[in-house]
Amino acid sequence: MQTTTPADLWKRYKKYLCKVPSVGMALDISRMGFGDAFLKTMEPAAQDAFAAMGELEGGAVANPDEGRMVGHYWLRDADLAPTPDLQQAIRDTVEDVKAFAAAVHKKEITPPNAPKFTDVLSIGIGGSALGPQLVADALGVKRDKMKVHFIDNTDTDGIRRTLEDLGSKHKSTLVLVISKSGGTPEPRNGMLEAEHYFKSRGHDFAKHAVAITGEGSKLDDYAKSNGWLKTFPMWDWVGGRTSVMATVGLVPMALQGIDVTKFLQGAAKMDAATRVPTTKKNPAALLALMWHFATDGRGSKDMVVLPYKDRLLLFSRYLQQLVMESLGKEQDLDGVAVEQGIAVYGNKGSTDQHAYVQQLRDGVNNFFVTFVVALQDTPRPGRDEVVEVEDGVTAGDYLNGFWQGTRKALHDKGRGSVTITVNKVDAPTLGALIALYERAVGLYATLVKVNAYHQPGVEAGKKAAADVLDVQHAAVAALSDDPQAAEAIADAAGKADDVETVHHVLEHLAANRRIKKSGSKYAKWS
Repeated sequence: MQTTTPADLWKRYKKYLCKVPSVGMALDISRMGFGDAFLKTMEPAAQDAFAAMGELEGGAVANPDEGRMVGHYWLRDADLAPTPDLQQAIRDTVEDVKAFAAAVHKKEITPPNAPKFTDVLSIGIGGSALGPQLVADALGVKRDKMKVHFIDNTDTDGIRRTLEDLGSKHKSTLVLVISKSGGTPEPRNGMLEAEHYFKSRGHDFAKHAVAITGEGSKLDDYAKSNGWLKTFPMWDWVGGRTSVMATVGLVPMALQGIDVTKFLQGAAKMDAATRVPTTKKNPAALLALMWHFATDGRGSKDMVVLPYKDRLLLFSRYLQQLVMESLGKEQDLDGVAVEQGIAVYGNKGSTDQHAYVQQLRDGVNNFFVTFVVALQDTPRPGRDEVVEVEDGVTAGDYLNGFWQGTRKALHDKGRGSVTITVNKVDAPTLGALIALYERAVGLYATLVKVNAYHQPGVEAGKKAAADVLDVQHAAVAALSDDPQAAEAIADAAGKADDVETVHHVLEHLAANRRIKKSGSKYAKWS
């Protein structure tokens, strides 16, 4: 149990507080239980991480699997890109995004059967959905120029529920299809479902559709051959989990009416702050070092993200992909098996105080917490009505009390925590938060010697899914009019060594009335 006095805690707070005035943010690592000896011991590794990050930003190939640079930092400061052509392409694309959104808002681009576009349907998966979802929810207001809806899975029920929720506004909905390769199954399936939905209601889908994809991809070819409204580029040097400041995030953001320039500026200011090679003044370096301290540099504890702000509800979900896909690696840079990674979960405060904070305080000590606190209660302090829920106390005062109380309760039981404080949740601040974590992930990856910019496990999962569909085709071809057990069908399909997969495929098809099931036997529909 911690016995540090309030006076000692205050001294420690002042000693280790890292402020970033340019974005109105501060990082407090004082409750993590480390000592000066830890920072001194890690300093050489931190300097190596700064050097590696400098090479990354300079255009070094960081994804050897695909021979690609990793340049998401260039998106908010085009001058950093390694060639003049690339610098100009970034600037031109941002201006193109803003011009397109303005044309839609001014009704210069309209749907065939409505006076203007009122809604946006964004179809993507992974980083092509998580980033835009976070931004739309965090920065959305009642007066948004357009409302954004999302299809982010290949769940037929979920897809159709989203489409049906559009109601009569489907006729005034602009559809964004986001896929770098154009061959990723989830956005492709969502696109085909949406296309069918629009056509079945008498609309020309092409007059509603915009592609965000790689040049020359399957989606690029499909969009251009079918006369879609517009295509925006996705560059191969931007990974999905770091693409929210590329066209993936900027197009829906601009259509919603969010200031993309301020969003990018906030990220650029954080980038400048996190390039500082003085560790104690670099918030991303301190964050990465705290991860290393908490998890012994091998993922021994989970990262619990608790934003005390409803607008940041999706922040932990966004960080799950950014952190876990970047750091969850079987091998290090030398090919040695290390099984690295940090598990991330979270929801929001104070909701979590009625959920899993009980375990955080009294249960297994296998985590560290990151509190994210926004000081302003409303977007318009001084203008919004102040409602007191009791004498001199507002609902926001309670929220402020809850995060501080939870942090103290955890500290008293020896549970470590980091606190990130921002003045408010707006476009520059959100851009800065995302940039902070992008840099921390990159620095931490160097500290533990893994490649943060490839994802072989994801590709393995995609291949395994494709194998299941191959089994399905074979099993359906092997069906007869006479009901047979899964074993017999698997044998006839040449899949006798994979009866279980055949069984699950048949159960799925039968549940959807695409084949007949009688007892434990299956057959074609007559």
